[in-house]
Amino acid sequence: MSNSTKYIFVTGGVTSSLGKGIISASLAKLLQARGYTVTIQKLDPYINIDPGTLNPYEHGECYVTNDGAETDLDLGHYERFLNVPTSQANNVTTGRIYQSVMDKERRGEFLGKTVQVIPHITDEIKERIQILGKSGDYEIVITEIGGTVGDIESLPYIESVRQMMWEHPDDCLVIHLTLVPYLKAAGELKTKPTQHSVKSLLEVGVQPDILVCRTEHHLDNTIRKKIARFCNVKPTAVIESIDASSIYQVPLLMQEEELDKVVLQKLDLPAKGDTELKEWKAFLTKLENPKDSIKIGLVGKYIELKDSYKSIVESFIHAGTHHDCEVELKWIHSDEITSDNVASELEGLDGLLVAPGFGSRGIKGKIQAIQYVRENNIPFLGICLGMQCAVIEYARNVLGWKNAHTTEIAEDCTHPVILIMDDQKSVTDKGGTMRLGSYACQLLDGTKISDAYNEEIIHERHRHRYEFNDAYLENFESNGMIATGKNPETGLVEVVEIPSHPWFVGAQFHPEYKSTVEKPHPLFMAFVKASLENKKANA
Repeated sequence: MSNSTKYIFVTGGVTSSLGKGIISASLAKLLQARGYTVTIQKLDPYINIDPGTLNPYEHGECYVTNDGAETDLDLGHYERFLNVPTSQANNVTTGRIYQSVMDKERRGEFLGKTVQVIPHITDEIKERIQILGKSGDYEIVITEIGGTVGDIESLPYIESVRQMMWEHPDDCLVIHLTLVPYLKAAGELKTKPTQHSVKSLLEVGVQPDILVCRTEHHLDNTIRKKIARFCNVKPTAVIESIDASSIYQVPLLMQEEELDKVVLQKLDLPAKGDTELKEWKAFLTKLENPKDSIKIGLVGKYIELKDSYKSIVESFIHAGTHHDCEVELKWIHSDEITSDNVASELEGLDGLLVAPGFGSRGIKGKIQAIQYVRENNIPFLGICLGMQCAVIEYARNVLGWKNAHTTEIAEDCTHPVILIMDDQKSVTDKGGTMRLGSYACQLLDGTKISDAYNEEIIHERHRHRYEFNDAYLENFESNGMIATGKNPETGLVEVVEIPSHPWFVGAQFHPEYKSTVEKPHPLFMAFVKASLENKKANA
């Protein structure tokens, strides 16, 4: 272990969804504001190699990093809070751990020894935990342990934490996130779930240094002292995490609780000045005091689970706040849009975003929605499949090719305006094989996309197998839809626009992955601005 790097482990107990990712990101933000170089990684206990093949209904969105890793959505929180990109090393799954160990076994690296959870699996986990620390780029590495203490699948991770705490006691610290529920019938907060959660952690040999208690009501000193007494921590190390109206309030709440000060004290690191967070506070002030509002329709097929489009939602918050505007999202299920109801479903919208996705379900509804906003001059942003649907719609209803489609759905269509990429044709494995990660895109001057970025060459993240069919580009451009962004090396069409439309942009890449609090994404800002102008024009 690098002597210059400190490791903070964030575990959870009692129940899932307590907000380990937000607490980790908030702590990292406070430490970053104090001048420390910080990164966060997520250890996920599932056997999948990565979340790329998981159903969005189960896991939420799959977040993609610059280096092409398909990762947990928590990495999106990390980037949005810290304004620092993550990588392959920031998300590790049990599946990846076991795959690595078995690959080593096949190569004979264990010299014929019996491969066991201890030490081989735990050694691999510890190695992965320390990769970011050993890079020399970070003074503090925060590791979020997925799942809850007591889960069978989380045990190897907790054991690895125990070993690291024993081997490097001065360089490691454990924060345990737990629940202090309020029983309305009794009229009081209950500490027993927290006590039992800590007991479960102690049973596997880990004593938490700090407790972050998720609660709906404030913890008074009596409650804090009780928790401290029964859980072997100091009262100052019992941190209240009360429900917040926005995730972006959490860093300030943790600052009030002095979480960063307690952490630095326990790690024997100097508290380098106070965290002012001027930009963050300015953002929150604007977020809580909008001067205007717009209504944006979000058309997707996973809208039952809003986390399936988490980065898009947050991008609208960032861009809307920049424009002193509240963005109200109307969630529209693409399966439910028909020619008969499209006008009523999209009534009153100031703009429309058609979301990414895969497969045939919901395609008809997306195409129907795009036709409506194109014909009625409503601002439109299509992302990935949303862009591809815009191309299909235009081919059918403007170029007159009624059988135009994507070969993802109709392999034998007469006008395959979207087709599989050449380097994807021989791919058989589904996981981690798409066009992934950051690629360059050259923008055409004097276009909506160029005005948004104010740059000639941009770099955006991708996650797709299918692309615009260049064979039809001349047909589209001579009929009013032009390619305004292309990959400079391959010529791949990345962006399409309709110049005659007030604001109609389709992007093959995923701009939502790069939007942060400090740097709202330019494409979302341009789209929100266009929607605001549309609202005022129709007022």
